[in-house]
Amino acid sequence: MAIKTIRQAIGEALRLEMARDEHVFIMGEDVAGGRGGTGVLDAAGGVLGITKDLLEEFGEDRVIDTPISETAILGCAVGAAVSGSRPVAELMFNDFMGVCFDPLLNQAAKFRYMFGGKAETPLVVRTMYGAGIRAAAQHSQTLYHMFTSVPGLKCVCPSNAYDAKGLLIQAIRDNDPVVFLEHKALYDIPGVETPDEAYTIPFGEANFVRDGTDITIVAMGLMVHIASGVAEELAKSGVSVEIVDPRTTSPLDTDSILESVEKTGRLVVMDESAARCGFAHDIAALVADRAFGSLKAPIKTITPPHTPVPFSPALEDAWLPGPEDLVKAITAVMEY
Repeated sequence: MAIKTIRQAIGEALRLEMARDEHVFIMGEDVAGGRGGTGVLDAAGGVLGITKDLLEEFGEDRVIDTPISETAILGCAVGAAVSGSRPVAELMFNDFMGVCFDPLLNQAAKFRYMFGGKAETPLVVRTMYGAGIRAAAQHSQTLYHMFTSVPGLKCVCPSNAYDAKGLLIQAIRDNDPVVFLEHKALYDIPGVETPDEAYTIPFGEANFVRDGTDITIVAMGLMVHIASGVAEELAKSGVSVEIVDPRTTSPLDTDSILESVEKTGRLVVMDESAARCGFAHDIAALVADRAFGSLKAPIKTITPPHTPVPFSPALEDAWLPGPEDLVKAITAVMEY
C-alpha cells in the first residue's frame, strides 16, 4: 500500500465514489474554480485544494461552484439529498455552520424521525476545524461537540489518512446526514499506508491507536498525534499508555472506551473542543457513570481555556492543549 496524506486520501475517496455512483456530486465555494468569468476551467479545489482535478473528470454538473452563501449551500444540499441525490457539501470552516445550521439541525437531522423512517437524507457536509495555523477566532474553532448533541446527525473526525478515506466513503454511502470534520493542521502531516481501492470503516468503532495497561487516553484529531508522542516518551520510563481514538462522536463506541478504562483504571481525555459542555466532559461523565468502580484515580480532562482562539501565535500555542499539559495530567493520575 502507498503512503498517503489525509489530503490525498480525501481526494481519492471523493473520486472513487463519484465514479461509482452518478448520484454523488460535490458543491461548495471554489470547488469548480470560482473563476467568475471566461477562461480555462481549472478547479481551485476549495480553500485547500482538496477537490482539485475533479472538475475535469466529472464536469460542472457534478462539481458545482456556489455563491458565498452557506445557507444556500446547505439548503440546496438538503433538498437534493431528500430528492434522491447524494451531495457532498463543502463548508470551508466549521465556524461558518452558525450561518446555515437550521437546514441541518431542524430539517436534515429530523426527516427520518418525523416521517416514520420513510425519508432518507444521504448528505455529507465536509468542513474544517481546529486551531494551530494562525487563522484567528472565527476560523479556528472545534465545534464537533455541538453537532454531536443533535439527534439524527452523524459526526466523524478522522485523525489519519487510512481512517479519513474509509470513513468518508462510508459517510457518502450512508443514508443519514453526516458532518465530516477535517482538522486543518493534519492535511499534510506524514502519511500512513492507505489502499488505492475503495473500502469503508463502520461508524461507531473506535481505533485502539496504542495498547497499554496503566492509563487510557481518549483523543481525536490532532490530539491523537500529541498523545502518541507523549506515550512514546513515557514508555521509556515504564508508563504504559493506551490511546483510544473514537473516530466518530455520533455514533460513539462507548463499549471500547469503557473496556479500556476497566483494564487500566485511569482516564485522561485530551480534547480540543469546548472547555464547558465539550466532548471531553461527555466522555468523563460516561466513564464516571458506567465504570466508576474500575477507576483507581480521578478522571482528568484537558481542554483549551474557555476563551476564543487567539490570533497571536504565542497565545494560540498556549491556548491549544499540548504535550506538557498531557504529561502533567498523566503524572498526577499515576500518583494514585
